[in-house]
Amino acid sequence: MFGLILLVGVTILFLTGLLSYASYNPDLSRINDETPDKDLLGFYLFSWPTSPYWLYRVTQGVHVTLGIVLVPVLLAKLWSVVPLLFSWPPVRSASHAVERLSLLLLVGGALFEFATGILNVQLHYIFPGSFYTLHFYGAWVFIGAFVVHVSFRLTRALRAVTTRRDEAERPSDLADPAAPAAPADRAYLSAPSAGDRAARLVAPRPAPPTLSRRGAVGLVGAGSGVLLLVTVGQSVGGWFRRTALLAPHGQDPGTGPNGFQINKTAAALGIRTSDTGPAWRLTVRGGGRQTVLTLDELRALPQHESALPIACVEGWSTTDQRWRGVRIVDLAALVGLGPDAPHVRVDSVQRGGAFASAVLRDNQVRDRRSLLALRVNGAVLSHDHGYPARIIVPGAPGVHNTKWVTRLTFGEPV
Repeated sequence: MFGLILLVGVTILFLTGLLSYASYNPDLSRINDETPDKDLLGFYLFSWPTSPYWLYRVTQGVHVTLGIVLVPVLLAKLWSVVPLLFSWPPVRSASHAVERLSLLLLVGGALFEFATGILNVQLHYIFPGSFYTLHFYGAWVFIGAFVVHVSFRLTRALRAVTTRRDEAERPSDLADPAAPAAPADRAYLSAPSAGDRAARLVAPRPAPPTLSRRGAVGLVGAGSGVLLLVTVGQSVGGWFRRTALLAPHGQDPGTGPNGFQINKTAAALGIRTSDTGPAWRLTVRGGGRQTVLTLDELRALPQHESALPIACVEGWSTTDQRWRGVRIVDLAALVGLGPDAPHVRVDSVQRGGAFASAVLRDNQVRDRRSLLALRVNGAVLSHDHGYPARIIVPGAPGVHNTKWVTRLTFGEPV
């Protein structure tokens, strides 16, 4: 039962993980995807759409929330198969050797992916490198072992959950027919054929059980339910955010127009007041032309509004905020680029580090909801929210909604 739950859950995790990878538009620029030597593993899916505008919020929210909810199921599954890790002889045939190797990669890969994912959600970066790169390669190792393992075990798992209980508990199936029969509330988790004793998940002479199978399933289900309740609020937002006790962004972000979640503060990234003060300028390049705008000149351009959320890779998201600023496609027009404006590189005043720059695809540039925002919810952007100007694009990962923007470069090689 636990295995079948993981079969469905892990498949959803892998698919939503691929969607998360696609949302970065990895083929567009090395800036968006710095994974080294990815080759075929970094195959490109499709241009990430801007509609529906909540797409990334949903897919990444499902990815993170489901991953945390599945932790009790994963631990229970590993606990239940511990006896098989010590079966003897350790290798009985070539196919069994392949299965054992896949099991090593499966267990190691699962623990690695879940551990790094949870640490990333908690903003606890203790990785020996980039989380993005480690999680990317770990996912492929894990999913490869997962496919091999499922091909060996799916038939047995289906037989185990469809076998009648009385058939699964026949005394003739016991390793020692003389041993006492198991209590009525104990059911074996598999019904192997004769001679396949290594597939059993019970000892030859089991002690009286301390927990029934239903009790075990109920305990694991309760654990997953509790984790759901204290996690999902960071993705749902609104009142439910108060229940996100395990989310680092579940705390009250304050009140007022700028009172919604942020990922990194200006202070944490070394953004100085002088970087965004009166001397700040926005440089727009493209088509062999360049223009430089002050903040007052930017405010004098036609202003537009968009109601969009911010959704981040850690699984948290805001509700829709009312952004006001200049359309990105209108900024492209300042350097002679029309409604068919190309991709744009966005640079921040942030000094180095991950995501100080991002590249937006042409469909994101041309979407009339995509703004260089100057205000939010009727107020000037706060310093932590990207004052004096930040990007806001429908459906884009939060890290591509660059803050403290200082340069836009349209159409040049990236």
